Amino acid sequence: MNYRILLFYKYITFAEPQKFVEEHLKFCHEHDIKGRVWISSEGINATVSGLTANIEKYKNEISSYPEFSDLWFKEDPYFEHAFNKIHVRLKSEIVNASFGEVDLNKTGKYLSPEKLNELYESGKDFIIVDARNEYESAIGKFRNAITPKMETFRDWVKVASDLKDQREKTIVTYCTGGIRCEKASAYLVEQGFKDVYQIKGGIWNYIKQFPDKYWEGSMFVFDERRIVTPNKSEELKHIGECYYCGKKTSYYINCHNQVCNKMIITCHECKVTNDYCCCEGCRNSVNKRTAYHG
Repeated sequence: MNYRILLFYKYITFAEPQKFVEEHLKFCHEHDIKGRVWISSEGINATVSGLTANIEKYKNEISSYPEFSDLWFKEDPYFEHAFNKIHVRLKSEIVNASFGEVDLNKTGKYLSPEKLNELYESGKDFIIVDARNEYESAIGKFRNAITPKMETFRDWVKVASDLKDQREKTIVTYCTGGIRCEKASAYLVEQGFKDVYQIKGGIWNYIKQFPDKYWEGSMFVFDERRIVTPNKSEELKHIGECYYCGKKTSYYINCHNQVCNKMIITCHECKVTNDYCCCEGCRNSVNKRTAYHG
C-alpha cells in the first residue's frame, strides 16, 4: 500500500485559474501524479493518486498557493495508481450545478460524524437527504435517508421543490466528500429552509470513523476502485441488488456493448455468465468489448 489517493476541494475566489492549470499540469507530469483536477474562478475540486513520497510533494506544492494553504486532504492508502492519466482542466464550475449562483457564505451548518450519531440516537425528527446521483445511492446510503432519483446534480432544484413542505424541519444533506453539499445546502437555505446541515467531510469522513454504524452499503468513488466498502457486518456490507439475480452486491460494470455502455450492479457470477452484458442483444453485438473473466 505504497500509493495514496487524495480527495480535496475548496470554494474560493481564484484570480488566475488558467495560469494554475498550466503550472499544475507540469508538476503532475514531473512527479507521476494521476487523476483529475478541476479548477475555476470559484475554486478547486480534485482526486489524484501517486506514490506516497510524490503525494507528499504534491501536498506541499499545492499548499504553497496562499489560496490553498489550509486545504483538507482526505487520504486513502492504495496499492497502485487509482487513475490511468492526469487531467487538469479549467471549468466554469468545479461541480456542475447549473442552478444559478448561490451564496456559499450561507451554507448549511457543518455536522460532524459524532453529532450525526447523536442526532440519530436522540430520537429527534429529522430528514437526511442524499445529494448524489441515483446510481451512487443505489449501493450505499445513510439509514432512513431520502435518495432522490437524480441523474445529475442539476436535478437538485427539483429535490428542493419536492421538500418544500418540510422547510421547518431539520434537514441534513450529504455527499461523497462534501463538495456538492456546499451548494446543495446553500440552495436549500436560499429557498427558505430553516434548519439545514451538511455532514462535514461527507460520507468519506463518516465511514473512516464509524463503520458498521449508520452507513449502509458501499460508497461509489470516481476513480478506478469504483467502490469503497467500509462495513464488516454482512447485514450492512451491501445494499445494492444484482441486475440479473437480485443478490446483494455493490459491484458495478458497464455493459460491454460499447454502443450501450449501460452501468449496472452485478454479482461476480452473473457478470461472467452474462458475458459482461446487460441483455442478449448486447451479448451478440459486433461492438462488444472482450471480457476478462477474472
